[in-house]
Amino acid sequence: MRERRLWLPLLLLLAGVAVGAAPASPPNILFILVDDLGWTDIAAGSDFYETPHLDRFMREGLRFTQAYANGPNCAPTRASLMSGLYTPRHGIYTVRSTARGDASEHRLATPENRTELAGNFRTLAESLRAGGYATFHGGKWHLGEGELGPLARGFDVNVGGYTAGAPPGATYFAPWPAPGVEHAPAGAHLGDYVTERAIEFIEQRRSKPFFAYVSFYDVHTPLQAKPELIRKYEEKLAREKAAGRNPTHNRAVYAAMIETLDTNVGRLLQTLKDTNQVENTLVIFTSDNGGFGGATSMRPLRGAKGMLYEGGIRVPLGMVWPGRIVPGSVCEVPVITLDFYPTLLELAGLPIDPALGLDGVSLRPLLAGGASLERDALYWHFPAYLEGVPKNFADDAPKPGWRATPCSVIRQGDWKLIEYFEDGSVELFNLADDIGERRNLAAAQPEKARALRAQLARWRAETNAPIPAPKLPPVEAAPQASASSVPTIPPPT
Repeated sequence: MRERRLWLPLLLLLAGVAVGAAPASPPNILFILVDDLGWTDIAAGSDFYETPHLDRFMREGLRFTQAYANGPNCAPTRASLMSGLYTPRHGIYTVRSTARGDASEHRLATPENRTELAGNFRTLAESLRAGGYATFHGGKWHLGEGELGPLARGFDVNVGGYTAGAPPGATYFAPWPAPGVEHAPAGAHLGDYVTERAIEFIEQRRSKPFFAYVSFYDVHTPLQAKPELIRKYEEKLAREKAAGRNPTHNRAVYAAMIETLDTNVGRLLQTLKDTNQVENTLVIFTSDNGGFGGATSMRPLRGAKGMLYEGGIRVPLGMVWPGRIVPGSVCEVPVITLDFYPTLLELAGLPIDPALGLDGVSLRPLLAGGASLERDALYWHFPAYLEGVPKNFADDAPKPGWRATPCSVIRQGDWKLIEYFEDGSVELFNLADDIGERRNLAAAQPEKARALRAQLARWRAETNAPIPAPKLPPVEAAPQASASSVPTIPPPT
């Protein structure tokens, strides 16, 4: 693989592309973010789902095998995408202001969790619009509404984005009580409707570059899909079982949701071709966290959405830019969501204001065939609790009965360390030969564990990351004093 990566810059030069050179004009940007799509949830990693458009997309560009979300659930990743910052800097760690699950079982008092991206952060959309981009938001926002909604944070158009994390009205079929989708035809599918509006936006943009952020609610719960597609996969599953096969992915309704997603991605890509905008458009496809354990499987990864194991944070990522990215290339360098902010500003030829304090690094060297980035480690901080794990996934839980307990994580090279705040324990894994995180090497590699733990502590100090504190015991009420027991206070002299 290393030899192949070293040949990529030469291939680009032979193709007439100047490696690392800025484009003659700012590129269009189509950023497709899927909700809860697992690392193996496209057909390249699935033995049941069907995603022909996404499979072709991944072949036509650069596929990242070690891409990460900034959080194990929706809101923190989206906040990091829009701010370019690690979670301790914007204060969004999970999706609710209070801990989820039975608080009586929580051993720690968790710090305040914000549920909206504060107005003092300049979003990626605001920076691109200030640089001359027309901007579109379609689908899930989950970072506030009103003065903190998409139209107030740099987007010219908003279709369906507001404060909630699930489809408006808890349904994928219209009507929906959300901005920009109130007048959708009854029975319309949410993903289809968002795609249609995004296509309209792309078709109408000619005088300036565009940033189209298509942030699908798919494939978040509720698990709902078009009836004809559900039947298709129920029949397919029956055939598989009749043939003695038991697919790892085996939920018909979820497979139907993924096919609808794939079809809509194909429609967006076809629109670029129909409008002759393929050559000058960078397309990015990724997910905001791992798949939901009650709907799909992340194997061979451990865990699922809500966990800091790989199954909760490793996500699919592909980037296509004809003439700039070699088709069929693969990148094994670890990257993370907050890297998109500096990457897109640099590719757009826009200055990066130091006042933004961006935590990410530009991925431009990787797009040009590079094999490394100037970065020492990646970090996660999760000072919160999530609800219990479904019974059939309990063996993948970091602690019995929970998806996630408060912890911090560092990944440096192939090494990954998880530090748990409840008891101070650590888990150390070498992902190069243990992608499933089954062998805790903390006892066998104490020096490596100590070094990574110290570096993680330094990062927390630099970012002012809050640490959950032990709960104080309940204060017992003092017994009522009788009149005879009250001491006599002598009068002042």
